[in-house]
Amino acid sequence: MATKEVLKQLIDYLYEFENQYQGDKEYTMTDFLGFLNAGQSHELPVTRELAGGEEDWVRDNQDQNTEIARMLVFIYRYAVIYFKKALKESNINTLDEFSFLIVLMTYPFLTKTELINKLIMEKTSGVEVIKRLLKQELIREFDNPNDKRSIMVAITPKGKQELSELLPKMGLVGSVVVGNLTPTEVSSLSFLLNKLDYHHNEIFMNYKGLSLEELSQKSEDLKKDR
Repeated sequence: MATKEVLKQLIDYLYEFENQYQGDKEYTMTDFLGFLNAGQSHELPVTRELAGGEEDWVRDNQDQNTEIARMLVFIYRYAVIYFKKALKESNINTLDEFSFLIVLMTYPFLTKTELINKLIMEKTSGVEVIKRLLKQELIREFDNPNDKRSIMVAITPKGKQELSELLPKMGLVGSVVVGNLTPTEVSSLSFLLNKLDYHHNEIFMNYKGLSLEELSQKSEDLKKDR
């Protein structure tokens, strides 16, 4: 293919990427490369067979979307196993506690509700995580000067110290989780997961009270709007 044709195709891809990109910051070259790679066809890798030989209709009636949802759950479970190994000698006991602290590390303070929503948790579960972190003195709480109905939370020096000691091991967890993916595939996966997170976060924040059928329709509507 001539250089001129390659450039023309590249520009067409760039316009398509800009139309599809949804994010709260300017995109980077990594985002664009991830988009390009995700759109290319690849030889299928070796995979494990989960289904048995009985009741073929069950396997035949599971579409690719269902398979992706199931695989995401599996990858989460693998990641939790690795995270537990990293937390073994830490005062941070769960992945949720680590996630709360790593977010608070990047803010001077947040309300409890803001923090819980950022971590995509139900209020009751999020409050329990906050209670454990307060008990361990990894975070502190104080009144919101602008709204007496809400309480602010912030990470403590002890919490920062625990995180700084844990982060190298979390880096190892990340390298194990991406497994056999090439650097280009890692970039593609990062782009696609961030795109999915943006879509589902809007649903979580604004429409999580809908039924599954209503959520399915809302998801389709949001897809069309973008």
